[in-house]
Amino acid sequence: MDAALQTVPADDATTPAIYELTNLSTLTPHAEARLAAALQAMETVAITDFRNVVEPARAAERLAAELGRDDLQMRARLVRADVLRRQGEAIESGRIAQQVNAWATERRDAYLLARSHLHLAVFFRHVGDLADALTHAVSAVANTSDELPARIRARHLSVLSMVLYENGSPDEARRRAQQALEIAAPAGDDEMSLQILNNLAYMAYKLGEPDHARQLIEDIRAISVRNGARLDSSVLDTVARIEMMQGRYAEAEAALRPVLDGTAEHLLTDGDLIAECLLTVAEAQRLRGAVDAAQATLDRTARVCEERTLASARARVREEQAQLYAMTGRFREAYEEHRRFYADMQALQSAQREARARALQAVFETEEARRESLRFRELAQRDALTGLHNRRYVDERLALLLQEAAERRTPLSAALIDLDHFKRVNDTLSHATGDVVLQQIAGLLTEAATGAAVAARLGGEEFLLILPDTGADEAVRRCEQLRRTIAGHPWRPVTGGIPVTASLGVTTIVDGRSTPSALLAQADRNLYAAKRTGRNRVVADPA
Repeated sequence: MDAALQTVPADDATTPAIYELTNLSTLTPHAEARLAAALQAMETVAITDFRNVVEPARAAERLAAELGRDDLQMRARLVRADVLRRQGEAIESGRIAQQVNAWATERRDAYLLARSHLHLAVFFRHVGDLADALTHAVSAVANTSDELPARIRARHLSVLSMVLYENGSPDEARRRAQQALEIAAPAGDDEMSLQILNNLAYMAYKLGEPDHARQLIEDIRAISVRNGARLDSSVLDTVARIEMMQGRYAEAEAALRPVLDGTAEHLLTDGDLIAECLLTVAEAQRLRGAVDAAQATLDRTARVCEERTLASARARVREEQAQLYAMTGRFREAYEEHRRFYADMQALQSAQREARARALQAVFETEEARRESLRFRELAQRDALTGLHNRRYVDERLALLLQEAAERRTPLSAALIDLDHFKRVNDTLSHATGDVVLQQIAGLLTEAATGAAVAARLGGEEFLLILPDTGADEAVRRCEQLRRTIAGHPWRPVTGGIPVTASLGVTTIVDGRSTPSALLAQADRNLYAAKRTGRNRVVADPA
């Protein structure tokens, strides 16, 4: 299992509660495993409990930084991004998800790729960019392994299902939702099962399939009865809509009774959900002819919208009010209310476009900043004249390649290449000509550095070729071929009658057990031997 998903060792196998993070420190036994377990608990917390992870997520991020575990720090940031999104701070949530996704992409961290793509799918869906939402939802599922907790796998498939439906693919959406249900139900995750069934029921409602929708509602109620849990408001609203679809208006109102009497408010997971539920009640009351009750509910909804600044729901209150006026013959008032509804919707759509643009721009700027950072980092690790990697890059990369070779017990070879009598070119012709020679040598080295090989310019006329997974015989063969290529290159148009050749010192580490300085020192000794014995030759380690 991935280190990022490790659990507490068997001798202390109690999974830490989220809230015990305040007791963890870098000195706590198994601190990293305990932190990973706490993060997994946060990532799979019930939707209604999301507010409870705010402080633990911050504590987890601090501890991960102290432990030097960047991957766990990124996981904590995604938890925080999820909370921010649910609190209405979509821009900051999307920015964090984009940053984590860039980090995971650079390091090929499959788990964080899956999680960050999931967050980005939700973000783009929120701002109305369904094409990008689908791209990220597909990537989230593609990076989700079977080793992950059932709730996370089901969640990723469920989000993909919703985005597929909203992109006009209902059959594929249902297939993905069914896959999610087949993961959540056997795992005993009733909350996730209810969410998935609710999404399926809503699809059936929107597609005009009353019988299928009612069967799904019965499945939802069966789970609720089995675990003794009250249905949350989003599910209750779906149930009410399906009852209304079949003309059962009193039953629709009864379904939302917990919202009307206030007993379901602790189950609200979205800021404007209570207003949506009240609007459904008002519509059901109007359709069954309970005009006074409908008016009272609309008045209450309007107050909720004012208190919580819910512009979208407030516009819909005006629409429903216009219909209620028309039903009672107050056509002038209905007309005026509909005009206000239309004006509100125009203003709302304009504001939403601006908000979406700001959100997308914020994420775009984050991505651009990352690309600029990577570009400047790349420039800092490249030789300006030849475009090859420079000494700074070699100092970073060679240590990692040796570590990988040691872990895999595979050979690694390195060759130092020095141009013979290069000073003659500069002194006889010009430094500009010398620069052209160096640039053409760089081209020949780039052609020789196939596969995982690395070509670099260390300075002056000295170059380096690193050959991972390459034994001594193969390294000598490749270096001899490079030497002949350099000597046989058509130099006359550049240097006239001055030949250009190179001496190469090659060394090989069988199992990666060396240091960069030791490896380069041995290659340098072999290079010195090549120069001392006549130049334009390859010298390798003694047999």
